[in-house]
Amino acid sequence: MPLSLVQTSHREALKRFLQEDIGQGDVTTLAIIPPDQQAIGHFVAKAPLVLAGIDLAIETLTLLDEGLAVKSRHRDGDELCEGDLAASVRGQARALLTGERVATNLLQRLCGIATLTRRFVEAVRGTQAKILDTRKTTPGLRMFEKYAVTVGGGINHRFGLDDAVLIKDNHIRLAGGIRTAIETAQSHKSRSHRFEVEVTTLKELQEALQYDLDAILLDNMNPDMVRQAVTCVRDHEGGSKIVVEASGGMALDNVRAFAEAGVDWISIGALTHAAPAVDMSFKIHPA
Repeated sequence: MPLSLVQTSHREALKRFLQEDIGQGDVTTLAIIPPDQQAIGHFVAKAPLVLAGIDLAIETLTLLDEGLAVKSRHRDGDELCEGDLAASVRGQARALLTGERVATNLLQRLCGIATLTRRFVEAVRGTQAKILDTRKTTPGLRMFEKYAVTVGGGINHRFGLDDAVLIKDNHIRLAGGIRTAIETAQSHKSRSHRFEVEVTTLKELQEALQYDLDAILLDNMNPDMVRQAVTCVRDHEGGSKIVVEASGGMALDNVRAFAEAGVDWISIGALTHAAPAVDMSFKIHPA
């Protein structure tokens, strides 16, 4: 998995999320709940879903109660049905109440992304195509959202602008043409970076193939055009080594047609920018 949450500053991010919600203190909970009261909390799926972020949800609560006892029932990547128990925790009632919304919001968001990603992965099963995400993520949540994509079976594309050279339509227009953009970029590129060019027509594809590329992004082409483009790449000298990616207009009802056109990657911004949060509740009871 390209993204490891263990190696990121996710813990500091969780602290910031809690601070945003708690502010100067959870006045309702502090007014009602005694400091020594114990409680049990259950994370329950309210709809079918792919679990993602359960450890993060629990860690969020642990930041408020270091003595939190956890009884995990499922792991990230598991498919849950409505009514299934994802995990149970026991600890300070104040901590569970105060951390409830942050933990549940994050869990619902990540489960939604993982669930949608899994549906796309299943839709192209049996083809060579891999499902990738994009940089269309929520500012501040990229590490978590891209993690959820991998839980759903997808692959991370660029994590940031420093990961790879990807010449897109705006670069081409500002540079004055595809040839100028490629030649200028190749004169500066680091060999440690993947070099990819976005094309929107077969003419642009032919121009791009005159250069040493690692990948070609076919943007907003229909499946028939994609099939022609894939043939063009594979027939080109050295084309068997070029990764062919398709993006734009992907949906569950058409993604398999793109996969069967022969592409290697299908990148889908909707995995992160349009995935609906799934219904997950956190029920708290006296211990």
